Amino acid sequence: MSILKKIQLRYFIEIAYNGKNYFGWQRQPEQISVQQVLEETLSTLLRKEIKLMGAGRTDAGVHAKQLFAHFDFDELDNKDEFLFRINSFLPKDISVKNIFEVKGDAHARFDAIEREYEYLISLGKDPFSQDFAFQINNKPDVDLMNKAAELLLHHKNFQCFSRSKTDVKTYNCTIVKARWEAKNNRLIFTIAADRFLRNMVRAIVGTLLDVGHGKTTLEDFKAILNSKSREEAGASAPAHGLYLTKVVYPEVLLI
Repeated sequence: MSILKKIQLRYFIEIAYNGKNYFGWQRQPEQISVQQVLEETLSTLLRKEIKLMGAGRTDAGVHAKQLFAHFDFDELDNKDEFLFRINSFLPKDISVKNIFEVKGDAHARFDAIEREYEYLISLGKDPFSQDFAFQINNKPDVDLMNKAAELLLHHKNFQCFSRSKTDVKTYNCTIVKARWEAKNNRLIFTIAADRFLRNMVRAIVGTLLDVGHGKTTLEDFKAILNSKSREEAGASAPAHGLYLTKVVYPEVLLI
């Protein structure tokens, strides 16, 4: 008598989290991470060890309004019930917003074609955004920062904004959007690209703020881009103002 083995299906889950209490997305040897909490919760709920592959790695303290990860499991009978149950198990600062089946070879990281981040700046002291926006007292020149940001769209190698000790095959990225917007008492920087290097967005924000405050000229910014040296760029903006807001996939992955 043969025993039929259950077919493993691949699922994408859409996640959002407040990164304040976590040392980033990726599992850490001695620190709590979002990936660890989700994997342990899923393993408990599904009564099987679950391993997640995320679309990317956010640093410690960085938030995500949308991040996808995939895992393999048997067919889920009721996805609505699954969402309710897993969100009941998870802490309040992590939520699973959606789950859907994808093709068996779909990959949350390698199949993503675009990622978008936002960086929030509060102009002045705001007790309600101290954990979710970088607070500064002097408003920078937004028009000048947008002129510098425009240069990012015409550049490829972003080694100057990459964390020094990182193992990557290429520093090339294709940035398709980089724009500052002033709204009420806030500045919002939106940037989208096919991929990002570690610490890249925060380094870009810090350097653009130097431009806006007159510490760095547009010519200096061009020189920084061409230098391929992290030491030439400005200091990284704090993590708590950064949000991963969108990850885009080709529709062909869906079943």
